[in-house]
Amino acid sequence: MVDLVVVGAGPYGLSIAAHAAAAGLDVRVLGRPMASWRDHMPQRMYLKSEPWSSNLSSPDGRFTLSEFCSEQGGPLATHGVPLPIGTFSAYGLWFAQHAVPEVEEVTVAEITPRGSGFHLRTAEGPTLAARTVALAVGMMPFVRYPRALRTLPPELCSHSSDHRGLSQFAGREIAVIGAGQASLETAVLLAEAGALPTVVARRPALNWNTLPQPLDRPPLRALRAPHSGLGTGWRSWIWSELPWAVRRLPTAMRERIAVSELGPAGAWWLRNRFEGKVPALLGHELQWAVPLGSQIRLGLTDSDGKPAVLDVDHVIAATGFTTELKRLSLLDTSLRKSLRRVGKGGSPELSAHFESSWPGLFFAGLLTTPSFGPSMRFVHGAGFTAGKLVAGVRRRVDSRALQAEGQCSTPSRR
Repeated sequence: MVDLVVVGAGPYGLSIAAHAAAAGLDVRVLGRPMASWRDHMPQRMYLKSEPWSSNLSSPDGRFTLSEFCSEQGGPLATHGVPLPIGTFSAYGLWFAQHAVPEVEEVTVAEITPRGSGFHLRTAEGPTLAARTVALAVGMMPFVRYPRALRTLPPELCSHSSDHRGLSQFAGREIAVIGAGQASLETAVLLAEAGALPTVVARRPALNWNTLPQPLDRPPLRALRAPHSGLGTGWRSWIWSELPWAVRRLPTAMRERIAVSELGPAGAWWLRNRFEGKVPALLGHELQWAVPLGSQIRLGLTDSDGKPAVLDVDHVIAATGFTTELKRLSLLDTSLRKSLRRVGKGGSPELSAHFESSWPGLFFAGLLTTPSFGPSMRFVHGAGFTAGKLVAGVRRRVDSRALQAEGQCSTPSRR
């Protein structure tokens, strides 16, 4: 029985594994390294976060993005210069080779409690016993579709995370639903690939991030608007640097923060590629959608409730992801239903060390946002998560070892 199985090999899973291995834990990592980045994002996309806040985490601070770029002999990752998805994916694979035990590319099909630990069954056949499990499954299990689109066939409707490339849409009219970075960048890439996209969003206006301030600034300017892993300004700094404090807030406040802070906005470097090149139907909410031969008709209402229709060849939902524990079908049903939730939401309530109400079962990434705040939606949150989570795993493993030792010892006679 191994000490820890990490399910998922994205930035969070790899960072957790690096910290666990350095702590002397017997750890195994299951999953396809950097799968979401390699398989579910168009090649010409860029990271929204700054390169210096996009490092995976090792306990000694090594194996950074800058170190990777220097070793590869390519251009250095520079503040204020967007980082290509391909470069970041390659960095993650490099980190896995240098800082993490071998990643096993298998798919976990089921996790069930067994004794004082867990039994993991894989789709490929092998099974595994573990004292603790850390779920770092990324965002793909939590894809969100508007209700009006959920019954449509895939030839008419898809999610922005479904596409590794967009050239197949050349010459076709595409509606892109949403007002965040995924929507705006998808629409730009569609237009640049020869498609005819239209952004449809409820918001009356689009939000755009501003050009980042230089890293070296006069002290007063730096004090007024400090840099952080999630952007510039004190609010971003709090969410970035104090996730432990977010967890201590009242439950209702944490739930509100999770859905309202760092909301939809386009990256500053995308704006000039979007404006004047991609039409946007703002202040319109999607109400219904029906197939219309080889097309799809979208029923919309504007802010005054006035109806409108839009006929397109395909619709792409760039509507993000939802923190719903029920989406994790790989968890044993009784185990999943027994977990305590955050307030009225669908996310697990977690300890300060990311441990759920079921001893030994830990979570990382998107599902932890209602517990620790919006930094858990970004690569930057992996460092805090890995350190705290592995400390919790060590405590759990040690406690179970002591329990087993006590059960095996012979009572003394008086």
